[in-house]
Amino acid sequence: MLNADTPLLRFTGLTGGYHDTPVLRDLDGAVGAGQTLGVLGRNGVGKTTLLRLLMGYLQPFSGEIYWHNKVINNVPTYKRNQLGISYAPQEHAVFDDLSVRDNLVVHLPSPSLAPYDSYFEAFPRLAQRLHQRAGTLSGGEKKLLSFTRALAEGSTLILLDEPTEGVQEENIQLMAQLIRVRMRQGAAFLIVEQNLSFLEAIMDEVLVLDHGRCVARGSASRYTRETLASYLQV
Repeated sequence: MLNADTPLLRFTGLTGGYHDTPVLRDLDGAVGAGQTLGVLGRNGVGKTTLLRLLMGYLQPFSGEIYWHNKVINNVPTYKRNQLGISYAPQEHAVFDDLSVRDNLVVHLPSPSLAPYDSYFEAFPRLAQRLHQRAGTLSGGEKKLLSFTRALAEGSTLILLDEPTEGVQEENIQLMAQLIRVRMRQGAAFLIVEQNLSFLEAIMDEVLVLDHGRCVARGSASRYTRETLASYLQV
């Protein structure tokens, strides 16, 4: 496991948003191999914007994004994926017009479903619906499809935006177990989530946002559930 001095991904002084309007301001953070960084905050505080900046869908107004200590601000999204970064967005998480099977293999060099064996064991409904159009799945099933594809991709860092939204509790517990397996294999996770029970099962570090700024960060063990829940209250 990398320590805080040698993270896989770190960002310093990160400011960004849409057009000429900043959403995030002067944000710092980092995550190392085998760790999970949980990003908390109420709706509209900039959590999704952070993931879009890290994945390259948005360009920072200022600040730096480092991957293995090299600045990647100008690296396009597809090359960040090639470097080992995967992203499961909150919205438009699957290709609705493609089958479940095609969603799982469209990015792979081979159409084999072998990388998904352990995930089909956890989520058999996906295996049962391989020929079904993904757009006909429920919201929770789409989340599981997106989650499964991101983890099975084998990337070093996985960015997840509200992965448990609409997912049944028993499947949320399985998601946490699968994340812990990937963490033991050295993968890092940066997860935007409001389900504290889910985060508490996997989170090493926490970053709390409010109005686009960091209001708390550090080891998750420093914060009680009550303290973290207070940051989510309107």
